[in-house]
Amino acid sequence: MSPESAFSLLKDCTFCPRECHADRLGGELGYCGMSSTLFAARAALHMWEEPCISGEKGSGAVFFSGCGLKCCFCQNREIAIGDRGKEISVERLADIFLELEQQGAANLNLVTGAHYVPQILLALENARSRGCRLGVVYNSSGYEKVEILKLMKGYVDIYLPDLKYLDAKLSGAFSHAPDYPETAMAAIREMVEQTGECCFSEDGYMQKGTIVRHLILPGHTRNSIRILEYLHKTYGDRIYISIMNQYTPVYHQEAYPELNRRVTEREYKKVLDAACDLGIENGFFQEGETAKESFIPPFNYEGVLSNV
Repeated sequence: MSPESAFSLLKDCTFCPRECHADRLGGELGYCGMSSTLFAARAALHMWEEPCISGEKGSGAVFFSGCGLKCCFCQNREIAIGDRGKEISVERLADIFLELEQQGAANLNLVTGAHYVPQILLALENARSRGCRLGVVYNSSGYEKVEILKLMKGYVDIYLPDLKYLDAKLSGAFSHAPDYPETAMAAIREMVEQTGECCFSEDGYMQKGTIVRHLILPGHTRNSIRILEYLHKTYGDRIYISIMNQYTPVYHQEAYPELNRRVTEREYKKVLDAACDLGIENGFFQEGETAKESFIPPFNYEGVLSNV
């Protein structure tokens, strides 16, 4: 299926696992909170990704508005629910890609763009026809349909998905998606099949491969350790695993009081010790004070609108 023909799926939208059947082409809002019109909240060099993604150059991150998952603890909630963002055309998105390349970005980083795949692929084709040569990072919640991911083969160089849960009760409670575990496992399997073994440039930037992120939630280290066990047993050294302790309790949770605090040093150490015991070598962990609101990017429309 071509990007052009994929647009037809937005008429009765089944683009994400929610399969909400909204007529997004006709202007209806899907579960993601968006119609077929592109909205983005930020397009700028981003220094806070994994070292092989951001490096010293910075990753050219485009933060799209809307999300098909909408976790109750989302740190990017203001754009995930579609409240912030500026309308742009496919042509403007292609311009943004070229502008990020001109700024010296190490790559193009598509942040939560699953509901805009046809538009993104057309913008990539446009930008490449005009000389853009940056590799593409697909930054995802992991809640993706395999048949949609297949559309992206040949366009994406690096997949950067989350694996948030292997416990359907947790994914049902925190993301209203009890099918998240099996859906994300299938999606990651497709991602790894597309990218194959990880490879890097001489200066340390990843050129091809899959990095699976896992954000530890307070009080749920058992879920985290299950995820590490699954990933290492299934993929071994074919992927990298990024273990994150940056959970920030931005929104007060009445129903889930355990989410109203940060992850403790003891909890993080427990998960890292488990990773060492499993023999995980291809991985990243976070040091220092990452759990604070200053690590959430300002969604101030930087780089989104044309200066012309």
